[in-house]
Amino acid sequence: MPPRQAAKPARRRRPPKVALLVETSNAYARGLLAGIEGYILEHGPWSVYLGEHGRGDRPPDWLAKWDGDGIIARIENRRISGALQKMRVPIVDLSAAQLLPAAPIVTTDNAAIARLAVQHFTERGFRHFAYCGDGHFAWSVARGEYFSLFARSAGHPCAVYAPAGPRGNSDTETDDIARWLRALPKPVAVFACYDAVGQRVLDACRRAGMAVPEEVAVLGVDNDELLCALSPPLSSIKLNTHRTGWQAAAVLALMMEGETVPTEPQRIPPIGIVTRQSTDVLAVDDPLIARALLYIREHACEDIGVKDVLRHCPMARRTLEARLKTLLGRSPNEEILRVRLNRVKELLTGTELTLAEIADRAGFRHTEYLSVVFKRETGQPPSVYRHEQQPHSQRGRPGMR
Repeated sequence: MPPRQAAKPARRRRPPKVALLVETSNAYARGLLAGIEGYILEHGPWSVYLGEHGRGDRPPDWLAKWDGDGIIARIENRRISGALQKMRVPIVDLSAAQLLPAAPIVTTDNAAIARLAVQHFTERGFRHFAYCGDGHFAWSVARGEYFSLFARSAGHPCAVYAPAGPRGNSDTETDDIARWLRALPKPVAVFACYDAVGQRVLDACRRAGMAVPEEVAVLGVDNDELLCALSPPLSSIKLNTHRTGWQAAAVLALMMEGETVPTEPQRIPPIGIVTRQSTDVLAVDDPLIARALLYIREHACEDIGVKDVLRHCPMARRTLEARLKTLLGRSPNEEILRVRLNRVKELLTGTELTLAEIADRAGFRHTEYLSVVFKRETGQPPSVYRHEQQPHSQRGRPGMR
């Protein structure tokens, strides 16, 4: 009997080589990179190359000779898209500009971002809206269009900043924004396309001597903690960049395995709003109603009811209901529930608390009641909402659910 041969060791497959064309200069892009890193830690290893790259840069010299297996890029100019079009490797795009039509896109949901901004200002009683964007970027233009649409649909006029001259981080541009702000009716709610522009609007308010947030309330996007901490602190929409980057990596992994993936853009909704001084105001003419809304915002999660609001702000229940309906389109009970459910969403997305713990913190006496109300108001159970909002929910074939 011939000697038994030892089994040959399984051939180890080399890690895929992946290039990342994503800038590291801002919080949004760094959040995307963190999401990609999270996917690699869970499903890797990958051999990753991340060179220095800016959003408006020309294609890097190394790209023409890249011999890797895949690329994740934030494609925001035609020079980059032209260079990537020549590549023979799978590519996933992180930009809303859609400059490389054949590449799958994973990006933020600009419609959801704009809707959240309008809701934030509306619930604070603002009736005059404005948008300050950057026309160089498709995502900024889209946010402005959606913001104007949703504001006008809610019955509010919306002004849009159009620069008098070439764009740039200059005193001239800040002065131009200040002139634009002076001409707007007050109080006005200004939505900035992202936090850097939000800070420029705040600087313009300082130069023009306009009070923030009493005359001009300002909301940014990205929740860049460095920028938002400057005085006065800037309220900002927190995006789910980690999930966006994670999902892009999951899509690329399938493509590198030879699978076909949907090319329809996957748009990731925002997490919520981090409220700071720049929008922490109620633009309501009626001081009693302003007081009632503030009480609801601060105490809704303490299992309060309309009677508690009326004890704090004495008036006839019918008067409170009529005035809130006129101002917000909601009854006092609906406003209390809205604040509670927003808190539930924050806790589902940002913590690992159990549903029972979340119910307790949001003012719901019973977990079962929270589940029923949450599904009625959002269309999905809390568990599904949490699953879809967190990066680890992306197991399986992205976009196929």
